[in-house]
Amino acid sequence: MGEIKDAFGFGNAICANGAMHYDLLGEKILEQWLIGVEEQLAVVEKLRAAMPPISFAVEYRGEFHREVAYIPRWDVGFDDVGVARIEERITEPAYKMLARCSGYEFTSDQMLEIATNEIGHLATITHSNSGESLLEISAFDVSKGTTLEKLAARLGLTSADCVSFGDNPNDFSMLAWADRSWAIRGGHADAPKYGKFLAEPVEDDGVAQVIEALLELPE
Repeated sequence: MGEIKDAFGFGNAICANGAMHYDLLGEKILEQWLIGVEEQLAVVEKLRAAMPPISFAVEYRGEFHREVAYIPRWDVGFDDVGVARIEERITEPAYKMLARCSGYEFTSDQMLEIATNEIGHLATITHSNSGESLLEISAFDVSKGTTLEKLAARLGLTSADCVSFGDNPNDFSMLAWADRSWAIRGGHADAPKYGKFLAEPVEDDGVAQVIEALLELPE
């Protein structure tokens, strides 16, 4: 979040798909909505049975823990060698679980459909990249949309006061809630079902185009 802080210099942020309310300037977590240990273990058990090639990672207290079989999309440090089974690291509530098929045996959309059927009553499941065979798992009923609604209400704001942009399933709840929401062209095929409008692709600075239009003041 350091780059966001430097770019804006004010405000708070909703992070980890809605699981965290973060003070940008103070660089500290204000609130968290976490997945309990029992729920994490149940998620792992059920998804291992449903998708045998699956592997897991968990995030809590600013730490990232993974199984050896889980190949990260980013550099997690030379000392992060992983553990044989993630159950070794599921020792406290987490703000996010990650599940992937590192051999790309399933697409993210296929994994999402299976996981929703298997653990939809235990957690919120989504993804942010159709091509990565990767799921992002939060506590039940925790999403970008639910947390945005909660924090907006504290400020006396409603969906009519808010603007959102998104391109993947982890954005859909936020797109659905805000009255002025833009799905980004070139994103997930289902994004336009949730956004009220369409913005041009990221290559054409579609978000910036919309923001500039919204900020235009009458002469």
